[in-house]
Amino acid sequence: MGAPHCPVCGRKMAKNGKTTAGRTRWRCTSCGASATQRIDNAAKLLDGFLGWLLTRARQADMPGGGRTFRRRCGRFWEIWPMPPKVERPRRVVYVDGIHLGRKAVVLIASDDEKALGWHLCRSENSRAWAALMSRIAAPEVVVSDGGDGFAKALRKTWPKTRHQRCVFHAFSQVRRYTTTRPRTQAGVELYGLARALLAITTIKEADGWVQALLAWSDRWAGFLAETTRSEDGRVALTHERLVKARRSLVRLVNAGTLFTYLDPALASAEPLPSTNNRIEGGVNAQLRAMLRDHRGLSVERRIKAIFWWCYMHSPDPLPAAEILRVMPTDRSIAAIYERLDERQKLEGTIPRWGDAIVWSELHNSEPYRMDWD
Repeated sequence: MGAPHCPVCGRKMAKNGKTTAGRTRWRCTSCGASATQRIDNAAKLLDGFLGWLLTRARQADMPGGGRTFRRRCGRFWEIWPMPPKVERPRRVVYVDGIHLGRKAVVLIASDDEKALGWHLCRSENSRAWAALMSRIAAPEVVVSDGGDGFAKALRKTWPKTRHQRCVFHAFSQVRRYTTTRPRTQAGVELYGLARALLAITTIKEADGWVQALLAWSDRWAGFLAETTRSEDGRVALTHERLVKARRSLVRLVNAGTLFTYLDPALASAEPLPSTNNRIEGGVNAQLRAMLRDHRGLSVERRIKAIFWWCYMHSPDPLPAAEILRVMPTDRSIAAIYERLDERQKLEGTIPRWGDAIVWSELHNSEPYRMDWD
């Protein structure tokens, strides 16, 4: 390492003994100023921290059981890696939410290779989805599992983007109502129709499936309309679960989101996906595996771990030194939160971070945590 330059005149300095702490003292041969040189290894430590977090490495296998690692790298848990602004439109974007329990959800958007955006919220709703989507250029097609509020956010934020409802999730929703072994003939037939969704590859097959669903509804209309009176006099549908299963499919057919992947105008260049498997297996499964490998993290650290994974798998993550310089920390976000008025604290979002109400609950100063039930 070369000699440092004088902070006063800019000339090169020469060694001039050591301090009582054993560090090298440098003295300017021009103006006589004396100083010591501190080596900033924060970027190197951050790389080590991420190397542990994003792999299956264990602190127990580190020297000293990881005590030195925790002391040196604990400060990096204060950083919130923010999503980039994606200005290049993708053909297909996948969106989904990973639930961490205790009313915390991280909404994530990705393409076939990279994580494009993430947003922390208390529950899936149109405002949270819109906040996630607003920083990403509108794609041709977006694939989702039908989360609450997504359709409303899509109409507002990406009005020209076509929506493909994951057909596997559509099948799974019917399966929850009918089970895999329905007890009635109507249930057996509806379950079979739902399974057939997974094998449709042409417009002709899709039209035939819709006609089969309508025929099933007509054939079992009287059966589905049967009611039962309970002991307290209330009247309810006898086969309510089947009615709900049918309604879930009819709603998707009417919305026109079930067979978007077969639209000739969209699929002429290359096939479009019919499921959300890319984000389920390529992102959510990896995140859950990371959280299992580092089990025991607090809610806040699990959220930050997801943020770190998404950022390091985003299109162009910054080097460690730049991350330390530009990314917000707990302290800087707290300053933003304090500047919000009471209405914004309850209803608004902290820019690029997440729901303000989640921030207030994660950083509650009360001695007993009652907010995460």
